[in-house]
Amino acid sequence: MQTETPSARPAGAETVRAWDLPTRLFHWALVAAIFMSWASWRYSEAIGDFTLKIHRWTGMTILVLLVFRLLWGIFGGSTSRLSHLFNWPWTAAGYGLDVLRGRSRHYLGHNPMGSYMILALFSAVAVQAGLGLFSVEHNDLTAGPLYRLVSEETREAVTHWHGRWFYFVLLALIPVHILVNIAYGVLKGDPLVRAMVTGTKPRGDYVDAPEAVIGPGTGVRALICLVIAAVIVFGGIFAAGGKML
Repeated sequence: MQTETPSARPAGAETVRAWDLPTRLFHWALVAAIFMSWASWRYSEAIGDFTLKIHRWTGMTILVLLVFRLLWGIFGGSTSRLSHLFNWPWTAAGYGLDVLRGRSRHYLGHNPMGSYMILALFSAVAVQAGLGLFSVEHNDLTAGPLYRLVSEETREAVTHWHGRWFYFVLLALIPVHILVNIAYGVLKGDPLVRAMVTGTKPRGDYVDAPEAVIGPGTGVRALICLVIAAVIVFGGIFAAGGKML
């Protein structure tokens, strides 16, 4: 497999690598899984899934994706590394002030403020899926796989927050994330959404790096990380005595 490094790109190329393929697939898979998780609950009766089986499996799929992203933050391309997501608060604040002052600083990966939004979204989704593991809708047939590990009082509280968290936290963060990405494309000419589809950005003077270093064997590394993530999630649920079906 050809090594995907900046040196492998033609010198006159108009675009540069920004995101590796596994990161992009993770992003859109998470979007689809979150939507499917909501739809499978909202329309469970219409699709005949009275026991919310699809909802439970999409929730566990979300957990697998999140664990995969943590692993890929260690073994993925340069812009996918966890080190690129963590910035000092004053760095993010300084970037925000520069934006307000009209001082344009472009980043190949996530900018300092954007990295905080990504961390907030990942954390919120993780909490949502984690609460779902212990939630109970109406009876034992519509319960999360680990509901037996907590008391009835705790299950009721968790179930309450499982619904509230989605509507008051996730549905607050997700629109902001979408609108900011669109605004960056329109106002600053930074094609964030398109880059997450194509994996490339226009060649430019980026603050963090001129081009992403992705490296060889991307597909194999991603597959190994995905398998490990599935083992961690499903193995952990099984080891805890969870009800998988």
